[in-house]
Amino acid sequence: MPPLKHPTHNPGRRQFIKWGIGGAAASVLPFGIAFARQKTQARILILGAGAAGTAMANRLNNALSGASITIVGKRPQHYYQPGYTLIASGLWQTEQVATPTRDWLPSEISWIPSDVAELFPDKRAVSLKDGQTLEYDLLVVATGCQLNYSEIEGMSPELIGQKGIGSVYASAEGATATNRQIESLIRAGEGRALFTLSDTPIKCAGAPLKMTFTTLSRLEDTGRRDAFQVDFFTPFQNKVFSVPVYNDFVLDRWQEQNVGLYDQRVLTAIDVERQEATFTTANGQRQQEAYDFIHIVPPMSAPDAIRHSELAWQEGPMAHQWLEIDQYSLQHRRYPEIFGVGDVIGTPFGKTAASVKKQAPVAEANILSYLADRPLAAKYDGYTSCPLITSIGKAILAEFGYGGELMPSFSFIDPTEESWAVWVMKEKMLQPAYYAMLNGQV
Repeated sequence: MPPLKHPTHNPGRRQFIKWGIGGAAASVLPFGIAFARQKTQARILILGAGAAGTAMANRLNNALSGASITIVGKRPQHYYQPGYTLIASGLWQTEQVATPTRDWLPSEISWIPSDVAELFPDKRAVSLKDGQTLEYDLLVVATGCQLNYSEIEGMSPELIGQKGIGSVYASAEGATATNRQIESLIRAGEGRALFTLSDTPIKCAGAPLKMTFTTLSRLEDTGRRDAFQVDFFTPFQNKVFSVPVYNDFVLDRWQEQNVGLYDQRVLTAIDVERQEATFTTANGQRQQEAYDFIHIVPPMSAPDAIRHSELAWQEGPMAHQWLEIDQYSLQHRRYPEIFGVGDVIGTPFGKTAASVKKQAPVAEANILSYLADRPLAAKYDGYTSCPLITSIGKAILAEFGYGGELMPSFSFIDPTEESWAVWVMKEKMLQPAYYAMLNGQV
């Protein structure tokens, strides 16, 4: 595989317009298996009203006639989470990512603002935290993932924004608080910044790298980069990203930027008052590292109601952590009336908004086939996309699938080259495409 290259040119206006039109045109093409509006009396229950759940609600509402569709999700606001890194980098404001949840749901769909308490798959029933019990004929699990900050001793989401602690994952407000802590580091004129990575699967695996790169840009802009020590701690051996070509690029770039790499180290404790992080090494030793700023990536899993249920993988590396589904059909391997979409699923890849865009039409097609007693023909290929920010103003469009195979969408965009155009795509173009996905339009 060729190494990543530095940009040699910027696309011209004509090509950039072509990109926008071409991308939009490609997005609205049908999945390939066209179904007429299908009649059914099925009771469909969707768990989770985030990106995956909302997209599935709209798709199934458009595809089915006569179905009773209920979606469960507590949050009154929907958050465009791909914007969190831009907020934490000082480029966006919180209000740019928040919209009312109800605005994205068709009036025909029943929305219950609650969360899942327990699942009873043998009875085809779910109990909610508000006391309700719901029965279903078909279940879509799209709850997203759970951020397990408490598995880091001394850490909780409430600490984000205090004494040098940042984390881009917890919330839009947490991203804003993270930006304030980075600004404090910059104002100090010197200090040590630590960036971490969890040893569990995480959503948006590029976010820890993006935060490192944008912080480096901001430190370089001070003209005092040498006054700051920047270190990255990874649980893995010489690895910060799962796809080798991108991993190699990041490590080479960080070497050029004097970023220290500490591998085989897992963040296990935080002493907030002393501003000291404890990492556990591969041989079990505990090492303390002082910091002025630290970006924390929490361990992640499916929500407790999922991972402690019969729906979770019961064996293997994802046992009791993620939803057990077939990685191609997105159908549960033991309960055929259950499908999964989004961050909750236990597959090798697939925890980004771009993944949902590819998963949703597959799940829709296979759900329609299941309801009609037809073979499930649609397959998800593991597609995941991450506009990997390499500095403020440049990014690489990393697109890949199962096995780490590169899967570029645009023939005129080199997937191994950073460019201004991909940065513009990240900052300006992806949010409208995301909202079209929520509406079931792409």
